[in-house]
Amino acid sequence: MAKRMPGFYLKSKKQYPEYFAALEALGEAARKAGPLDAKTVHLVQLAAAAAMRSEGSVHSHTRRAREAGATPEEIRHALIAVTSTIGFPTVTAALSWVDDVLESRPARS
Repeated sequence: MAKRMPGFYLKSKKQYPEYFAALEALGEAARKAGPLDAKTVHLVQLAAAAAMRSEGSVHSHTRRAREAGATPEEIRHALIAVTSTIGFPTVTAALSWVDDVLESRPARS
């Protein structure tokens, strides 16, 4: 699976390299802070991204979960499992964003 990074993210990372290095180090430290494997961590982060209604983060964590070995069914289940917590409309929006990645459709504007 090819890793596609949004243009704005790449531009910002180039403009603020120390800031982004610190963010990436924080993310790495958080992932290594406990017993969860990478796939589980990305599924948790995917559910959080959905709760925030962050399309870009849902795209990112869908890609990352796939890279960590999550199946499309596991990715979708991670979202469906939080329906009673974040609501059906939020989950269905997130599922459509997951499909953008799994079906390689361009992001909606």
